[in-house]
Amino acid sequence: MSRKRTENDTESGTATPVDRFGFLKQEHASKARTTTTTASSTNHDREERKVRKWRKMIGVGGSDWKHYVRRKPNVVKRRIRKGIPDCLRGLVWQLISGSRDLLLMNPGVYEQLVIYETSASELDIIRDISRTFPSHVFFQKRHGPGQRSLYNVLKAYSVYDRDVGYVQGMGFIAGLLLLYMSEEDAFWLLVALLKGAVHAPMEGLYHAGLPLVQQYLFQLESLVKELIPKLGEHFTQEMINPSMYASQWFITVFSYSFPFPLALRIWDVFLSEGVKIVFKVGLALLKYCQDELVKLPFEKLIHALKTFPEDAMNPDTLLPLAYPIKVSKRLEELKVEYEKTIAKPVQP
Repeated sequence: MSRKRTENDTESGTATPVDRFGFLKQEHASKARTTTTTASSTNHDREERKVRKWRKMIGVGGSDWKHYVRRKPNVVKRRIRKGIPDCLRGLVWQLISGSRDLLLMNPGVYEQLVIYETSASELDIIRDISRTFPSHVFFQKRHGPGQRSLYNVLKAYSVYDRDVGYVQGMGFIAGLLLLYMSEEDAFWLLVALLKGAVHAPMEGLYHAGLPLVQQYLFQLESLVKELIPKLGEHFTQEMINPSMYASQWFITVFSYSFPFPLALRIWDVFLSEGVKIVFKVGLALLKYCQDELVKLPFEKLIHALKTFPEDAMNPDTLLPLAYPIKVSKRLEELKVEYEKTIAKPVQP
């Protein structure tokens, strides 16, 4: 079941001021709290109704999930796009990713990888552990339960798939999963993603040379020029390419730098619909901010592309703009085009 990590997972005897996701509260957050008190009870009632719908849909422990998806796929898609209830998010992520099936088919494998195998990446993993969600209480304590769990998952995967091993961006994906599920569940969801249990494999994001990242950046650059031509032309004039701002979008699926509530909503859809949501969100974000971005010279443009305004990062604003964007067919065409470009022999 979903296993949410909050301040209760710390070993400190004093209460830590954290938000509802377990991140340390910013000073300005308390100022906004007074304006939202009246709406909180209404939101709570709405969330309770939503949870009841979802529990009925998935059944006990997910027992009714596959049957419901077959019967009402459009209802499932619509509800996922509206956001999975946080208390059920871990379980639903496992169901839609195919990782629950992998776990059941491989009993004892994770324990074997953690306890009895050694990895050439162990020192690299240890070095990077403290850089993963450093403001979340679960990962703050040095050698604490969060950091130990993160180490175990990353080490296990580096042994499971020695061709990929360990790459730094994997820590944010594993860390995000660990906030909602156990070590073993998080490991198998990582396997499901990278090996392609439901959607196209992601392991190319982390192979030497990051080949899948290069393909995605090529596709994104073309889509920006086609769908947001004014901004695409400005990027060309200022010599801005997607590797300067979008690599982390793909490598961490927005978990590195995006506000956590938005990242979670994107992950709900990403696990259900695949990587096309990353393109859709990126394009919607650029289009939303286009009028300001086209005014900026190179240095300010680079900064703006890494620090988007707060209103643009509101899930209820950005995601409805992203969902209608049609990219599937064009992504396939651009993939073929990209493969042709890298297959061309280099001219002497």
